[in-house]
Amino acid sequence: MLKTAAQSRFAAEQKRLINGSAVDVNQLMPLKYTWAWEHYLNGCANHWLPTEVPMARDIEQWRSQRLSQGERLVIMRNLGFFATAESLVGNNIVLAIFRQITNAECRQYLLRQAFEEAVHSHTFLYIVESLGLDEHEVFNMYHEIPAIARKDEFEMRLTEAILDPAFTTETEEGARTFLKNLIGYYVIMEGIFFYSGFVMMLSFHRRNLMTGIGEQFQYILRDETIHLNFGIDLINGIKEENSYLWDTAFQHYIIDLIDEAVKLEIAYAQDCLPQGILGLNASAFKDYVQYIADRRMERIGLPARYHSPHPFPWMSETMDLSKEKNFFETRVTEYQSASALQWD
Repeated sequence: MLKTAAQSRFAAEQKRLINGSAVDVNQLMPLKYTWAWEHYLNGCANHWLPTEVPMARDIEQWRSQRLSQGERLVIMRNLGFFATAESLVGNNIVLAIFRQITNAECRQYLLRQAFEEAVHSHTFLYIVESLGLDEHEVFNMYHEIPAIARKDEFEMRLTEAILDPAFTTETEEGARTFLKNLIGYYVIMEGIFFYSGFVMMLSFHRRNLMTGIGEQFQYILRDETIHLNFGIDLINGIKEENSYLWDTAFQHYIIDLIDEAVKLEIAYAQDCLPQGILGLNASAFKDYVQYIADRRMERIGLPARYHSPHPFPWMSETMDLSKEKNFFETRVTEYQSASALQWD
């Protein structure tokens, strides 16, 4: 039965992030969550593809004797972790998160993020093919390297329940399970697990080594920064609309979950850096992981736990990508599509 115009129209205030089935999830306008639309526009403006980045210098350096065995281990471990982690995030978005979000502007961003996860997976394939690496070794590390396997298993535990076709957020237990998944993937996976790898890979770029890979990791870092910001806005929005979910017991549970993740990430850094390389060692990464974990917890309304110093201040400059060029001028990092540029 067709609805009249008056019956089919609704106010933005009626929209909800979850459990908003009473409002048509296909109607993008009027916008309520303008932050979601802004994240979508920022993602579109930052469009890139890995094949745009030249790899000739990287190939030459990889084939030479310039890199130590420790440096090669760092690169291989991070390629192995990211190659699977990006796929896990993409699957979680498409198969789990998208189904439960009942807001059109947030879904619009999730579609953009899913595409970016595909680009990131493409990036690791492009690097592996360019350097002539053993694809089975890289793409099977999540089975074969315990430090990587434990992180992936941790994340997959958080997805298992909401992949059930009968899962719903309409119960209190279901809504908390969904919120736990969002924190696990946005705050922990993209906000903590990824950042150790960014430091390791971008440290090569700072020393004029493997600059093609470094440039691609800069683009991924820029994308992940928006993913993290969207995820935190989404988490905080769900908390605001469903305050009963964020009780003391659940907050303690999330703190313990993040603490478990921090321990896994410190173990991963120790696996990547058994002897350390120039400017990097496992002890510094313990401080770094704890430092960023504190920052993530504060952004979702939890108290800082570790109070560790920031051992890599140069990362703060690297993350300011709106003003940053590649360290060795291979390309302007603030690459945007022509339609997003403003001309004087």
